Amino acid sequence: MAHVIKHFLTITNHRHKVIYNCARSGILLQGLKHDLSKYSLTEFVPGAIYFQGNRSPNEKERELFGYSKAWLHHKGRNRHHFEYWNDYNPKTKRVENVEMPIRFVVEMFCDRVAASKIYNGKNYTDAHPYQYFLRIKGKGKLHPKTEELLNHLLTMLRDEGEKKTFAYIKAFVKKCRKEKNKKF
Repeated sequence: MAHVIKHFLTITNHRHKVIYNCARSGILLQGLKHDLSKYSLTEFVPGAIYFQGNRSPNEKERELFGYSKAWLHHKGRNRHHFEYWNDYNPKTKRVENVEMPIRFVVEMFCDRVAASKIYNGKNYTDAHPYQYFLRIKGKGKLHPKTEELLNHLLTMLRDEGEKKTFAYIKAFVKKCRKEKNKKF
């Protein structure tokens, strides 16, 4: 029973941090909708069963079964995950990365910062989200323009801190909306 409560508190705390980050970024409504699928039975039950507190329960589920049913459900419903943005290209006849709309890249940034704070606790530094990003950087997992933007934001966070980075993002989001940027 303790894992049910701990998992609920962890995902709720994470969600609240993302909402706060999204508000700071100028995308509050997106933050309010963030990760609601984690409360579905498909994701919540395995999350409680494989809860560890210091990393995603999906990692443990993968170790045991070779895949995570909860993750497959989650990434297919949450557009702030780059894995959502893969599609079949009829010209090349291959599944390829699709450029993510800016608002979802910003939400992904907010999510990574929040997750790093949850999993690193009092040891968190603004370098942690960038260090996590290095696991996929340059490996063809993201569309090049998506990777470039995420790298820029995470590098700014690492080198210049949260206050400056969130102010930059908020101005960037406002500019994209004002210009009615089709990539937003």
